[in-house]
Amino acid sequence: MKILVTPTSFGPTSQVAPKDKLLEFADEVVYNPQSRPLTEEELIPLLEGCDGYIAGLDFITEKVLESAQKLRVISRYGIGCDRVDLDAANRHGIKVTNTPGANSDAVADLTLGFMLSLARAIPMLDQSTKQGEWKRRTGIELGGKTLGILGFGMVGKQTARRAVAFGMEVIAHDPYMDEDYAKNLGVIPKTMDQVISESDFICLHLPLMETTKNIINNDSINKMRPGAFVINTARGGLIDEVALYNALENGHLGGAALDVYEKEPPDASLPLYQLPNVLTTPHTAAHTAEASLNMATMAVDNLIEVLETGDCKYIVNR
Repeated sequence: MKILVTPTSFGPTSQVAPKDKLLEFADEVVYNPQSRPLTEEELIPLLEGCDGYIAGLDFITEKVLESAQKLRVISRYGIGCDRVDLDAANRHGIKVTNTPGANSDAVADLTLGFMLSLARAIPMLDQSTKQGEWKRRTGIELGGKTLGILGFGMVGKQTARRAVAFGMEVIAHDPYMDEDYAKNLGVIPKTMDQVISESDFICLHLPLMETTKNIINNDSINKMRPGAFVINTARGGLIDEVALYNALENGHLGGAALDVYEKEPPDASLPLYQLPNVLTTPHTAAHTAEASLNMATMAVDNLIEVLETGDCKYIVNR
């Protein structure tokens, strides 16, 4: 068995237990030679002769899958599969798996960190203080504010738990709403328009699909409360970045925090980078020691199970 491993936080010197399990199973393991997700052209030669592939945020296209003639399984290190051509995987008989829940706490933690940082302008105050200034800024408290969550899956639920502990009112929308969980936590199910129009903070925890692409756009932003904050730790394509920039620049929105972008990595000239009320991180929400270990363990287990039995609980392209 030959296996390709490309996630940037799962290399030859990291995640000892799952790595050892993989090395015991496989005859050969090939690792990502770059410190970033791989392109179509970079993946094709690396996948030659591979039976399995533990995939990071690489661009897994029809051309890639067509060239990988021995490949039987793509085990996503994470939950999102928007960079995998699932239709092509089906045509080529390749199973695709993911790791739901493995990084939920990590992503929820960063989401809450963004909320606190926006509410109290922590990064700005840090920078000005280190520059010898002594400029205080009046912030806002999270308690009593309304958090609107779009996408009430595992990450949305963990974000809600944290927000409730801060005394926030939490409202949420999901087409497959877990109403029992919401009721037990005190989360109020709402329509998407209600979440958008009634929230002080809006967090996105949605998959990127045709129905969710640019779900935050001029129309939805115009419905938001003046001074509202938008936080995206899910996928960049959920937000129309031009519309977001305009709303931040003209003062309609109070701020935004982005871990993900339409293009990754973004150009250094990205207009959103120029705004003082925008916080940015490099798609790092899932990068904690705990989440990386969880994802590596599940990804290895999924890959081995499919290669040994042809099936797995977490196949996403049945």
